[in-house]
Order: sequence, then C-alpha cells, then structure tokens
Amino acid sequence: MRLTRRGLGAALLSLPLLPEARAAAPGWRPSRPLRFVVPFPAGGATDVVARVLAEHMSASLGQPVVVENRTGSGGNIGMENVVHSAPDGHTLVMATTGTLTINPYLYSTMSFDPRQSLAPVSMTFTTDHVLIVNRALPVSTAQELVALARSRPGSLSFGSAGSGSSTHMVAELFKLAARLDIQHVPYRGSAPALNDTIAGNVQMMLDQLPSAIGQIQAGVVKVLAITGPRRSRLLPEVPTMAEIGLPAAEAASWGAVMVPAGTPEPVIATLNGALLAALGNGTVQERLAAAGADARGSTPEALTAYIASESDKWSRVIREGRITVN
Repeated sequence: MRLTRRGLGAALLSLPLLPEARAAAPGWRPSRPLRFVVPFPAGGATDVVARVLAEHMSASLGQPVVVENRTGSGGNIGMENVVHSAPDGHTLVMATTGTLTINPYLYSTMSFDPRQSLAPVSMTFTTDHVLIVNRALPVSTAQELVALARSRPGSLSFGSAGSGSSTHMVAELFKLAARLDIQHVPYRGSAPALNDTIAGNVQMMLDQLPSAIGQIQAGVVKVLAITGPRRSRLLPEVPTMAEIGLPAAEAASWGAVMVPAGTPEPVIATLNGALLAALGNGTVQERLAAAGADARGSTPEALTAYIASESDKWSRVIREGRITVN
C-alpha cells in the first residue's frame, strides 16, 4: 500500500492560511485560561507544535493557553480527559494521526470514539518521519540497514512513542515495504524512545522530524532516510524512501486541534480563527519549519472529511500488517 501526502487532499492543501477569514467570529470569548492538552510527553513533535501555537493563541484570545501533558495508552489517556471535559471552549487537545485514526482500530477496549466524542477545530501541521539508527550500528545507508535486518531476522528492534502512535505505524509500514522482521518496543512518548535509540537499547526509530532534528544535527544518531515525497530542506542530503527503493514506505504525520463534542459552533469558530491566525503568522511558520513541521490550517468541515479518509487508510495498514496491541 502506498501512503503519501497526496492523501491530504485538495480540501486541505488548497486552504490558504488567512487568519482574517475567521478571526472575527462573534459571540464568544474565553473567560479564563484555556487548557491545551497534549496526550504525549514534553519534547516530542506534537508537544513542540502545541507550545508554539499556544504562545500565539494566548495573545489573540486574551487568555493564557496552558499546555498540559497527559500521557499514556498511546495517547488515549489525554484524549479521554478532554472527551470528559466541559464543552465550553476552555479545553482543547492536540490530536494526531494515531489518536484520531489509528487507535480506534487497535484498542478494542476504548471507552470513546474520537470521531464521535470530539469536534474538529482545525488542522495544524504535517511532518515527515526520519529513519534514524544508533551510531554504533554497522550501517551507513538505509539499504545496508535493510540487508542487516534481513540477515538477522528478529534481532533488531525499533522504538516508538507507543503502540498505535504514528512512530509505530510508520515503522510498521516500513517493515511491510521492506519485508523485515524487527521487534517493536513501545515507550510513553517519542522523547524516551529517542533517548533509548541514542543509548543503543533499541537500534532504530522512525521518529517525526521535529522531535529528532536536534539529535540529528548534533550527530548523536545516524539518519538514513526520510518518509516524505521529497527531500527536506533541513536535511537535503538525506534520501527519500522512494530514492532508496521503498516508495511504498512513503508517509506523513499530522496534528489537529479538537474540542469536546457539543462545543457550540460560535466557540469553535473563535478557536478556529485563533488557530488560523497563529498558523498564518510568519514567525510561527518559521518556528514550525525550523522544527521540521509544515503549518497547515483548515476549516472544521475539511478536517472532518480528512479524518474519515485517514481512518480508512490506516485501518487497512493495521489489517494487512496484522498489527495488535497488548
């Protein structure tokens, strides 16, 4: 199966980042600080983007937007916390590919359906993943890594931000495309998985670019490939999956802001306006780009359609890869 950024669709990619389109939505202003829940630990890509956006949104909404990390169960704990919060606009969540479109197909005991229990506000970012390995691993290219893994089936391992996270699923896609037998080691977030990759407790990771770029630039891990359709301007020397002969491993991750279902439309419109204002700000765009993320806003309606298409896509990967969680 080929997963590419084409899946973003015209509904999202054609949307200009024009904050004035919704920033003037009348009828609601927050009356107290807002909680912006990130269902993963601090330091990961989702957390990095949320903190950049929260800073700008605080100014435009006239109330502090406080990032709160609630971790565990592949992001489900933080998501459930928001699901059970008052639908009054004062609680938001930075949802992700995994929490919205993967976990419902992996966790049979989930107490909520994110597509029914949450309401969309706006897309926020897309980002590529990078194939990184421990520096002691005796490989210099992705092709050498594939050859090593095939010669030692079951002996190599990869870390992820948790079962069902994008860093898990993109790695599973890589396994399918390259026909590899490598072991999954889930962590409670990207940062600890990355730390163990650096330490050599796991040999590799397909981390999101924003959370890995600092360690790549510091030279503490080796980067072998990128999952996007083109090379990154931050890592112009790193080949794409297509360039290493694995076009079926091409993929991207994304994040979107959601609120509890039942949040009134005027409230969502105001939050959408604040997000579009942040994403349309040149400084915010530069900060996200420097971290390896592409700013991407949307209407709530376009986000709803996109979540549906992504759910179809990743459910097929789970089924074909026979992926389960304990």
